[in-house]
Formats: sequence, structure tokens, C-alpha cells
Amino acid sequence: MSSETEPLSERMLDLEIKLAFQDRQVRQLDALVREFSERLEKSERELRELKQAMISPSDGTGPANEPPPHY
Repeated sequence: MSSETEPLSERMLDLEIKLAFQDRQVRQLDALVREFSERLEKSERELRELKQAMISPSDGTGPANEPPPHY
């Protein structure tokens, strides 16, 4: 009876080890996905702001419309 139980317990241990490894991998990948999602959202927000700044230029009081200092 112990000879039949031993392979089963070894298989169970092997499965538990594999499950623990996969669980750890899933948690790490989830953290990476969240991090890159935040980065993507930030980049998209910055891109929208840049596009908006190009579409609607300032009201003429910015440095682009000032005469040079020697003028």
C-alpha cells in the first residue's frame, strides 16, 4: 500500500510546486500589466495635451510673439 501511495504523494507535491510557481508568475505579470497600463494612460494624456497645445496656440502673450530683447 505504501508503494502505491508514495508515487501519488510525489505527484501531489509536484503539482503543488507547479501551482505555486504559476501563481507567483501570474502575480508578477499582473503587476507588470498594471504598471504598463498606467504608463500608457500617462503617455496618452500627455499626447492629448500636446495635440491640444498645437491646435489652440496661446493668446499671443507667449515668448513666441515677444519681440527680441535687442528690438
